[in-house]
Amino acid sequence: MSVQVFRSLEEARGHFGPAALAIGNFDGVHTGHRALISAMSDHAAAHALKKSVLTFHPHPTVLVAPDRVPPMLCTLDERLAHLESLGVDQILVLPFTPELSRQTPEEFVSSVLLDTLNTKATFVGTNFHFGYRQAGTPAVLTELGRQHDFATIFLEPITYRGGIVSSSAIRKALTDHRLGFASRLLGRCFSVSGNVVTGQGIGRKETAPTLNILPVPDQILLRGVYVTRTYDLESSRAWPSITNIGVRPTFQGEGVTIESFLLAALRDDTPRRICVEFRRFVREERQFENPQALKQQIFRDVARAQAYWRRVNNLL
Repeated sequence: MSVQVFRSLEEARGHFGPAALAIGNFDGVHTGHRALISAMSDHAAAHALKKSVLTFHPHPTVLVAPDRVPPMLCTLDERLAHLESLGVDQILVLPFTPELSRQTPEEFVSSVLLDTLNTKATFVGTNFHFGYRQAGTPAVLTELGRQHDFATIFLEPITYRGGIVSSSAIRKALTDHRLGFASRLLGRCFSVSGNVVTGQGIGRKETAPTLNILPVPDQILLRGVYVTRTYDLESSRAWPSITNIGVRPTFQGEGVTIESFLLAALRDDTPRRICVEFRRFVREERQFENPQALKQQIFRDVARAQAYWRRVNNLL
C-alpha cells in the first residue's frame, strides 16, 4: 500500500490521526532521519497509531532567513519517495507560510498537532525548535505534551567518525567531492533525477552520445566529471556511466547541463526519465583546445570508469 500524502492542513483534517508523528525537514532523508523514523514506527506499532511524518515545503529559511537558504539534497518528490520506502503510512507536506512562521509554540501544538493531526506522540531531534522566533524548545514541547497528554520523544543525533550526521555535513562532503563519505551519511549514493532532454547534438557528432537532464532549481549542484550509474525510472534498465556536470566550455556552452555517457549499449528506446547515481569523482570540468582533445580526454575518463566498475563487479 502506498503512502498517503496530504499537502495542506485542510486535506489532513479529520483523516490523519491518531498519529505517531516524526517532525522535520528531512532533506536527503539521511541516516539520522531514518533512525528517527524507525523509532517513531516502532512506537506506532506498539500503540496502534499511524506511522506519520510532518515535513515542510518550502524550507523554513526561505521565509525566516532568505540569505541562508541551503541548496537541497533532493527534490520534494524524491524526499517523499525516500520516506515512503521507510514504510510510513502518511505524510503531511505543510506549506511554510508567513502565517505559520508567526505561530507561537502553543498555537502550533494546538492548531496543527492536536486539532488537525490528532497527534499522540511526537518524535524530534534534541536540537528541534519550532514556533515564532524558534521559541519552541525541547523543554517547551515536553511541557506542552504533559499538559495535552501526548508523548514527546527526543532522539540524540546520529554520529559518524566523530561528527554529527546532518544535511549540512552531507552538503559539505559533496562540495568537497567526498562522495564515499556523503554516501555513508546518506545511507545510499547521492543522486539526481529528471526528464531526458535533447542536447545540441555536439556529443553525438564530436565525442560520444549522452543522455542529458537539466539541473533542478535549488538543488545542490555538483560540478565536474563523475563515475555514475544511470537508471531508467520507468523500467528496470540501468547502465554504468560517466557523467559531466558543467557548462561545456569547449563548445562555449551556456547554462549548466548534466550529461551522462552510458558505458553499455542502450539497445531499446531512449528513456524518458532517468536517475543518475554518483559513485566517484574523476576530475574538474575544463576547457580543451578543440573537440578532438576533449574526445581523447573522454576516452581516458571512460577507461577510469570502466576500471572502477570492473573492481566493483569483482567484489560482488
